[in-house]
Amino acid sequence: MVQVAHSAKPASLSFSPCLPPPSAPTSAQVKRPVHSPVLLPPGTQGIDQALAHCAPLQALSLRLRASQSRLDALLPLLPPAMRAHVKAGPIDETGWTLLAANSAVSAKLRQMLPALEAHLRHCGWPGPAVRVKTLSPG
Repeated sequence: MVQVAHSAKPASLSFSPCLPPPSAPTSAQVKRPVHSPVLLPPGTQGIDQALAHCAPLQALSLRLRASQSRLDALLPLLPPAMRAHVKAGPIDETGWTLLAANSAVSAKLRQMLPALEAHLRHCGWPGPAVRVKTLSPG
């Protein structure tokens, strides 16, 4: 075991550039504001209550979850560099849309469509065809 002798130096210590001086609070000492729950005006429903009592919103929520679930099932098949550029689009009776960030991603997705559709069928989604659309810039 190595013992370190502490020398008594005056208060003018030098500090490493990586460490803040004692007067500056560290990130562990900084108290962040605690966000209190948002209080709704009387008679206002929360989003969960609105979804529970509105059939069209429930159907929309189900379609959004189904679309995202399909994309989650396909992400492992996509090249890693391409995954961030593909989004889940709308799903309806006629098909499901994959949204591509640019034309290069869109072209690659179109090449992969047979394999993607086969994987969806294998995962239990025999539904409508997959469409690919390019998002417009802006």
